[in-house]
Amino acid sequence: MIKLLIADDHAIVRQGLRQILADVPDIVIEDEASNGKETLFHALNKDYDILLLDISMPDSNGLDILNELRSKKPDLKVLILSMHPEEQYAIRALKAGASGYLNKDTLPDELLTAIRKVVLGRKYVSASLAEKLAFNLDTGAEGALQDTLSNREYEVMLKIASGKKATEIADELYLSAKTISTYRSRILRKMKMKNNTELVRYVLENKLLD
Repeated sequence: MIKLLIADDHAIVRQGLRQILADVPDIVIEDEASNGKETLFHALNKDYDILLLDISMPDSNGLDILNELRSKKPDLKVLILSMHPEEQYAIRALKAGASGYLNKDTLPDELLTAIRKVVLGRKYVSASLAEKLAFNLDTGAEGALQDTLSNREYEVMLKIASGKKATEIADELYLSAKTISTYRSRILRKMKMKNNTELVRYVLENKLLD
């Protein structure tokens, strides 16, 4: 029996996953978590075969949760299930130790295949992502500028590029506008850019937004 923990801040998503997995005899949803704190509490205090983890959590970035689990619970398999397209987070998630990455619009059959494959200790990525990874290896592509950013800085960069104001981003991430301004300064410095216009152009040219 595959014991599963679901971590997603949207109740409707958790309910949808329960409906998908309800009739699957070899998978049981042991617990649910709606934020980063709950996710770490369950994951560190109970044993699961796999964690279905969302990237965007109210109190923590999913990748930061993943990093903590890699150090404290390295045997726990983590499958990222996110609304964000692969171009935004997949490679970063895999580098952080995720066993796979799926979009939330994935068909149920593919989700089941991914869960079973990951539990067996294998990686799961879509055909399109596998092609991107192979291309990077073949071309010997060097790290992109955004790879210098922390997970939180990367998240803030995408929100800035999507046109959101500092106050909006602060509200979404439960941070102060001053903190977002500090992140923005760090991002521009690391990306070697002067203003938001250059940042937006870079994000669009590299197709980091859906």
